[in-house]
Amino acid sequence: MGNKLTLLSACLFTGITLFAQKDSAKSTLLDEVIVTANKVEQKQSQTGKVVTVIGKAQLEQSANKSVAQVLNEQAGLVINGALNNTGSVQTLYMRGASAGRTLILIDGIPVNEPSTITNDYDLNLFSINDVERIEICKGAQSTLYGSDAVAGVINIITVKNNVTKPFEGKATLTAGSFNTHKANVQLYGKLNKFTYTARYAKLTTNGFGNAYDSTGANNFDKDGYNGNVANATVQFAANKYLNFKAFTLYSQYKSDIDAGVFADKKAYFIDNNSSISGAGFHFKKDVVTLVGNYQYTKLNRLYDDNYSAGAALFALNKYHAISQFAELYTNVQLGAGFTLLSGADYRYGSYHNAYNSVSVFGPYNSDFTDTSVSQTSMYASLSFIDANKHFSVELGGRLNTHSRYNFNYTYTFNPAYNFNDHWRIFGSIATGFKAPGLYQLSLNPQLLPEESINYEAGVQFQHKQVQTRLVYFNRKTDNGIDYNYITYNFFNYVKQQVNGLEYELTVKPVEQLSISGNYSLLIGEETSQNRVTNKDTVTYDYLLRRPKHVANLTVGVQPLKALQISCTAKYVSARKDVGGYAKADVGLASYWIAGANVSYELNEQIKFFADVQNATNARFFDVRGYNAIPRMLNAGITVRW
Repeated sequence: MGNKLTLLSACLFTGITLFAQKDSAKSTLLDEVIVTANKVEQKQSQTGKVVTVIGKAQLEQSANKSVAQVLNEQAGLVINGALNNTGSVQTLYMRGASAGRTLILIDGIPVNEPSTITNDYDLNLFSINDVERIEICKGAQSTLYGSDAVAGVINIITVKNNVTKPFEGKATLTAGSFNTHKANVQLYGKLNKFTYTARYAKLTTNGFGNAYDSTGANNFDKDGYNGNVANATVQFAANKYLNFKAFTLYSQYKSDIDAGVFADKKAYFIDNNSSISGAGFHFKKDVVTLVGNYQYTKLNRLYDDNYSAGAALFALNKYHAISQFAELYTNVQLGAGFTLLSGADYRYGSYHNAYNSVSVFGPYNSDFTDTSVSQTSMYASLSFIDANKHFSVELGGRLNTHSRYNFNYTYTFNPAYNFNDHWRIFGSIATGFKAPGLYQLSLNPQLLPEESINYEAGVQFQHKQVQTRLVYFNRKTDNGIDYNYITYNFFNYVKQQVNGLEYELTVKPVEQLSISGNYSLLIGEETSQNRVTNKDTVTYDYLLRRPKHVANLTVGVQPLKALQISCTAKYVSARKDVGGYAKADVGLASYWIAGANVSYELNEQIKFFADVQNATNARFFDVRGYNAIPRMLNAGITVRW
């Protein structure tokens, strides 16, 4: 394996050198503007942070995929459930970190779910049609973004830019396998000082069985999905310096689920809904930028096991959660290459749980009273870029005051050096923390926050025909929160260490051909409770459900101006999953899957598209006991006006 990687690297860097020699005089730096790295607009060459951008063109080519599936194709990201039935639990792992250690942002504002164990926000609540752009910032980002940003942040950007006409619109209709239907309509425009966007998306499918029928009896029922997403944004430009915005997003879906691994269930479903609303302002004049935001989120989650079916034995589990977020920050260009970012934010979360059931042991009811936590933080980051735009460095820190565990602080040191318009090196040392979830604290109020330190270093080459990046990272985590199967409670137990490599490459030798791919290597170990005996401590030299090797490849061709074709392939190496209570972990086999997408623009207003996922109909498993997608075909049309 090592010799193959060495040969591959040699070939790739030889190709890079040839391209650079061929056209170095005419080359231009491909330097996208990003906002996630430091909360303000800046070029990627001005930060040493590792940022991956998924643009609008790539998202439109993925119109038949979910947001989770698109993220699952990026270097360093694994999302268990992304390739399972629609509505399956989406568990996000970035750089091998545990669930809930990657923070999700919507337009730069954190979202989470206070009633879940790890505060994960459900990716099923997003529609890919609502997304204009995604920025993935890897490595510990707790200094700027607080708790949960242990492994990084994912900023899902919905704001539509460059709107100039009073009224524009777009509608998409899709149909495919398993009686899947998808519809989306968008209206947007600019009227004097007002800019508006309104969207609605609906997805329904009969689906396939969630649980895997290991008996081969083929009597498991199909598990369907019915979801709706609506959102709107209004912006008002008071003058050329000051802009106000107000936004709202409502998501709801109902999905059939099964009883568990290898176990079917005829009348068991989950009904989730989320409403997000808020307002903010952005002021920029000369060297000063001032930003303020407020967001209120309400979530409801219902698990219905036979209750609606009128069965004598049933269970009904209801969760209600509220979160609030407010922030104010400023960015000031101090001169001589120095820039100061400073700000403060406030976070609040609460939840309530009611459970009612009738089992063979009789009725049982519980009503968990409201519980809440809050946190106030102050942070600052000083950045410097020399006059020649070669050397940049960032030094930052954050102080958190939490209602349960008092004070906590994090820091970031992030230098980078551009040798020329093509080559740059970068690195960072950053700490992160993960506050215990409300559910965890309700059982053990003595829990401490997880603490981690992250090291990374990398090299990047950019050219109009070749872009490539190689990153090494190391993360050590202490006070990891785990569940004790002897005391049946949460406690600080886990110690985790992860080393990894991420390699990304995009080659465009001619205008009509593009090749992009990535490879991730993950070497991790975790000290935790023995999953077989539950009585001692074991250091596992692997991470559950997180493969050591993952590779993704996309080849795109454009034989005609109106015709685009892309083929994709994904490889995932063998890994381990939980074998059951007090049982040894079990292996999941390696797999590779392939897909294709084709689109044809009839004119500026009409585009046809179709795709196939898992084209070879390979049988594979990302989660033990649950089916992954078989071959799936979809086709649709987009109309613009």
